Amino acid sequence: MGGNDGLLEALRELRRRLDLDLLPLAIGDVETDRRALRELTGQLDDYLIPRLSAIDAPLLAVVGGSTGAGKSTLVNSLVGADVSVPGVLRPTTLAPTLVTSPADEAWFTAQNILPGLPRVTGDGHGQPGTLRVVTVPDLPPGLALLDPPDIDSVVTANRELAAQLLAAADLWLFTTTAARYADEVPWGFLRSARERSTALAIILSRVPQEALGVVKRDLTRLLEVNGLGGTRLFEVPELVLPEENARLPHSAVQPVADWLAGIAADSQARADVVRQTLSGALESLATRVPALADAVDRQLTAAEDLRSMTGAAYAGGLASFDVGMLDGSLLRGEVLARWQDFIGTGDLMRSLERRVGRFRDRLVALLTGRPASENELRVALESGVEALIRASADSAAEHALESWSSHPAGRALLEAAGVTAAGRLGRASADLPVRAEAAVRSWQAYVLGLVREEGADKRATARITSYGVNGAGLLLMLAVFASTGGLTGIEVGIAGGTSVLSQKLLEAIFGDQAVRTLTVKARTDLRSRVADLLGAEAIRFTDLLDAVQPPEDTALALRAAAHAVRDHRRELPVTDRQGALPEGAPPEGSPPEKSLPERSPPEGEGRPGTPPEGERHGRLPPAPTGFVLPAGDRHAAHDPNDQPNDQPNDQPPDAFPRTTDREAGEA
Repeated sequence: MGGNDGLLEALRELRRRLDLDLLPLAIGDVETDRRALRELTGQLDDYLIPRLSAIDAPLLAVVGGSTGAGKSTLVNSLVGADVSVPGVLRPTTLAPTLVTSPADEAWFTAQNILPGLPRVTGDGHGQPGTLRVVTVPDLPPGLALLDPPDIDSVVTANRELAAQLLAAADLWLFTTTAARYADEVPWGFLRSARERSTALAIILSRVPQEALGVVKRDLTRLLEVNGLGGTRLFEVPELVLPEENARLPHSAVQPVADWLAGIAADSQARADVVRQTLSGALESLATRVPALADAVDRQLTAAEDLRSMTGAAYAGGLASFDVGMLDGSLLRGEVLARWQDFIGTGDLMRSLERRVGRFRDRLVALLTGRPASENELRVALESGVEALIRASADSAAEHALESWSSHPAGRALLEAAGVTAAGRLGRASADLPVRAEAAVRSWQAYVLGLVREEGADKRATARITSYGVNGAGLLLMLAVFASTGGLTGIEVGIAGGTSVLSQKLLEAIFGDQAVRTLTVKARTDLRSRVADLLGAEAIRFTDLLDAVQPPEDTALALRAAAHAVRDHRRELPVTDRQGALPEGAPPEGSPPEKSLPERSPPEGEGRPGTPPEGERHGRLPPAPTGFVLPAGDRHAAHDPNDQPNDQPNDQPPDAFPRTTDREAGEA
């Protein structure tokens, strides 16, 4: 690693930050965000980290392109062996094939690059999801060729794998055809290569001889429009091969073979290609990582929205309980009946209301002589409070479920949880009645404690002894639900004068100010216990978020990691050599190079076509004059299988005009 240690560690730290599920919520264009995350993670694993770990490792050139562009035939012809299986049926390349020299085999079989793809060696054809590594003895060391699936394959997994392999390449040999060069799918990849400064050459194949000039001019125009002016372009006329899986004559591929051999033989040329692509990939992190951090911010905002919705729903449930606690509804029905049994009605109540002190002894006898009624009143009051809690919790759960269902992220989480679980979330949890009963009983014990504490002085102790702690406690509980906390005086009678009498009895025991204080304390404690119950109910919703939401500092950490990579980029040496790559021959004074294997053309076959004019793109060399790559994967000039597949061909207004074979011929 040497001087790259800091940069490599910065990349590894960035990669560690991507191990979490950063985009779990369905918010915005989340599928695009997730695809960007997969691409970033893949390029770090497949290219950036392994390449920076061994910057002098063999060069990897990926021969990518559209369906029927002749990728497999080109690879077979370049290496002089049938390592890939061309044909007219689609898709042909199911498992990508990497062709390397025996000297470089260990590097590629050790899963230094593309570590997620299991290797298949030997004569096996490989299965989808594997990487087939084939050695060719005559292939010079320093450069490997990879034949991937089609970028516009009808199989989704193949398209995704093709994109992954291209992102792992040092050099793209991008192939297209005269009939498909204006399609949007290839241009999406080419613009990606431009944005990341990937070393790139384009091979235009299956061009009818009469359309060679017009198609080349139009493709050159499109390259200029898309910011790829100067890209090295090879054009190829249409040919008929003697059989379906025939290789191209060596005379047709010798220029590109010599060009690649020159790169393989020159360590500086390889380093220039690697550093161009590596530098561009590192530069792209300056925009890709912050964009990902922005997507994470959107996730956190969506999670906060769902939490706020949940909090608002259960705050509404608590407000509903407050209303039920203060509107006197608890003192009706069963509680009122039990109160009347407990305290008596008619003339006695009216007498007590007028002269509480005078008839205190008679009231004590009445209270202490009817313990059964006292217990029934306590149970009735307890049941009423529990019912109010359950109703408030049900209402809050229903509102929370409705709010989540109206939010894309919440709706997706509910769908992931399943219909049954979502239905349960729409009502109070099954164990709430048990927890509510325990909470109410604890509150009642707290109220009795307040009564004992307030009656600690001798005068109050005597009165409480006369009435009984339980009886005084019940009067205080009734006051909680029958007044406004003692702050506005005695409330107008509710349920036949219950509140008036309980208030007067309490005042007779403790005094006006003490009653106000006791009522506020009792009500506040009950409300706090109910708030805890509803908070526990709300956790059922927030638990769904906690299970998927990334840590709060994730976006900040991603931006910091991107800054660290930028700060360490100076550790990557950048060559100043212009035209450093060979033009098909080894540098002067170097030992004789080992060229790509040669194959004599079949009898009757010559070198077709006319030599194109070479141009530079980045530091890639021009090909030798006379290079014309014939068509691959086809017998005839116009194969019926070469029809547009299910991929979109949408074109920007002036960027992707299509040129048909007929139009090209007429031109």
